[in-house]
Amino acid sequence: MHGKRETQPVVELKDGALMGRIKDAVYLFCGIPYAAPPIGPARFKAAQPVQPWEGIRDATKFGPAAPQIPSGGMTDRVPVRWDEDCLTLNVATPSITADKKAVLVWIHGGAYRSGQGAIPWYNGASFATLGNIVVVTINYRLGALGFTDLSSFAEGYETSGVNGLLDQIKALEWVQHNISAFGGDPERVTIAGESAGAFSVTTLLGAPRAKGLFHRAIPQSGAAHHTLTQTQGLRVAELLMQETQSADVQALIDCPVETLLNAQNTASARYHTEGHSPGVQAFYPVCGNEIIPTTLLEAIETGVGRDIPVLIGTNQDESSLFMLGSPEDSTAETQSKAYGSSDLHKHYARLFPSFSPRDLAVRMATDFSFKLPAVRLAELRAETGSETYVYQFNWRSRIPGLGATHALEIPFVFNMLQAPGVTAFIGPGALPQPLASHMHDIWIRFINGQAPEWPSYQRADRAVMHFDETSHLKHNDYEAVIDLWAGLR
Repeated sequence: MHGKRETQPVVELKDGALMGRIKDAVYLFCGIPYAAPPIGPARFKAAQPVQPWEGIRDATKFGPAAPQIPSGGMTDRVPVRWDEDCLTLNVATPSITADKKAVLVWIHGGAYRSGQGAIPWYNGASFATLGNIVVVTINYRLGALGFTDLSSFAEGYETSGVNGLLDQIKALEWVQHNISAFGGDPERVTIAGESAGAFSVTTLLGAPRAKGLFHRAIPQSGAAHHTLTQTQGLRVAELLMQETQSADVQALIDCPVETLLNAQNTASARYHTEGHSPGVQAFYPVCGNEIIPTTLLEAIETGVGRDIPVLIGTNQDESSLFMLGSPEDSTAETQSKAYGSSDLHKHYARLFPSFSPRDLAVRMATDFSFKLPAVRLAELRAETGSETYVYQFNWRSRIPGLGATHALEIPFVFNMLQAPGVTAFIGPGALPQPLASHMHDIWIRFINGQAPEWPSYQRADRAVMHFDETSHLKHNDYEAVIDLWAGLR
């Protein structure tokens, strides 16, 4: 490695040289290919090795996102530049000297259908400058292109229901082989992500193919339960083929990507109306294959991932983001039945007597989709003696109806409260910088190999750190949720 000149650093990789830039006092290399383009006949196939290049490749601009229809969520409200040739990653490092810094690999969220590594909220500059950490953000295939299980329709597509996860594994393999050129230590890699990124992190925790590629894990707002069965995956594939009027896999390969995206949406809507398991959507990863042989909870029960320290948590009002504008008498009773209980909402009403019907619906949906999966993972890991540090983010947005909503913790974790779009999410008034600094410091300590400032989760006391204006440790406050959902999905 060497510096071409101060504003244009160059690193040498086995595949070729890269020229980056200096931004926010860190070295930034963007749009680095970690696999060959998954285009043409390679669509729906596992990612293949990248082809080496000659000369110095320009790595000063972010690569395109995976094909997607923006969700309108807080982190992707602007038009997204996308392309099927999307398997790239970005590296932010405080220096390109060989001092073996800890590495953070961030996996973006977006329901496995939207998002990208280049979102400003994921700017790794503060981790690099304050924590001496190398930050990697990645793109991976989404939606129908990343998670349509075509294994029942043609040979050679055994991984098609998990290709998006295989992309993530390919990126982690790239980190193992190349991150030392950026000053990173391949033996100190933490994977982290939020929402579908957290689903990915915990799924990789139980995936045999990912063993040894990372050493710590931080799933934010996502844990177990978020995969499809083979039967569900087959149904999703059938619906996609119907919506695209495809008679076989080759027809899907020949289908324009815009047509695929539109069909993905209509197939998803049909899948939802068929009444499949709530909380798991169409085009999620499919288990029962060589990448995800079994469910995460079954893998954890056998001790898989027990040597990986995990920092896991959820936000108090995750589901408020998805229920904005819903009627005040929202669907608590309907939710109860969907979750397998006719009277669950009555128990919640007794637990939270001051809650409106909508508040109850938000809390139930939050517990079902986010909090309960995290608690169940922590409970199982406690049985195997694993290090598991649990938190809950309680800081309430000043935007009416949001509370401590989904994704709100991201700019706190990254210490990026001044990033575009954050103020519109947290609301007017002074920035809550003390809380951001506190959380950011805990994440830095964890990535650098240190335990947080509270004990590992044990069934005897169930210690959970609650982050707020004044953060505090609570014990056993998850017991009511565990008891309420006993025996339910």
